[in-house]
Amino acid sequence: MDFDRELRNHQMADGDLELSICPKCNAQFAKKELADRQHVCPNCGYHYRIGAYDRLRIILDADSFEELDETLHSTDPLDFPGYREKLNQMRKKTGLDDAVVMAVGTIKNIPVVVVVLDSRFSMGSMGVVVGEKITRAVEYADEQKLPLLIFSASGGARMQEGIFSLMQMAKTSSALARFSGHRGFFISILTDPTMGGVTASFASLGDIILAEPGALIGFAGARVIEQTIGQSLPEGFQRAEYLEEHGFIDAIVPRPQLRDTLAQLLLLHQPKQEAVYDSNEG
Repeated sequence: MDFDRELRNHQMADGDLELSICPKCNAQFAKKELADRQHVCPNCGYHYRIGAYDRLRIILDADSFEELDETLHSTDPLDFPGYREKLNQMRKKTGLDDAVVMAVGTIKNIPVVVVVLDSRFSMGSMGVVVGEKITRAVEYADEQKLPLLIFSASGGARMQEGIFSLMQMAKTSSALARFSGHRGFFISILTDPTMGGVTASFASLGDIILAEPGALIGFAGARVIEQTIGQSLPEGFQRAEYLEEHGFIDAIVPRPQLRDTLAQLLLLHQPKQEAVYDSNEG
């Protein structure tokens, strides 16, 4: 696949704005300048949400991208009112068939399987296709003895698919349990936002869990929690920095440093070659 062409096709869905205004510090930057900085505000470090193909371009070596199972797309298993029309609108707007892209490639020449959720499509919610693609990615990494990376960006389970959506939590978790049992190596990277059933399943099962600065991470929303427990939550609750401080994630890694960090972790966790005993020696 021509990765650059595929990326350009998907970028076209976002429009062609000349200026971007940082939602945190209100600084203005040319869209190209922001793209050159991996969509991180040069003034305050705010991390913009980015699409799956942008993410893959930043992380993978050039010309190493190969998408898998790209034709899988959501149906309407419950005949939910208006769902088919909504799916068609999101496909047209984003150029994606669903909220996830699954690929193989290399990071500094280290082969990996990568799954990226895209929040532009139904807020990255997990339905049957997202769960199926993640499960296939885990099984592919297991069969090929490759490390697995999953970038989460999701509002949780997809309500229009009801119980079928909730079943994906168990499905993906079971696949990762088998992968772990075979000594597979899984790095989970949490981006803004990672919520609901995604947090409660595969996103929290990494051997190493990383997060981008300022990412919203949790299960239920803050307002629901406060109403349930009848207390105010601490400032910054459910942000990556708070979760790192309390041991829920291993490290916060700014986007410009993430590729190098992943390469180091992958290198450290590469399987060691077992020594072969030569009976003719000694």
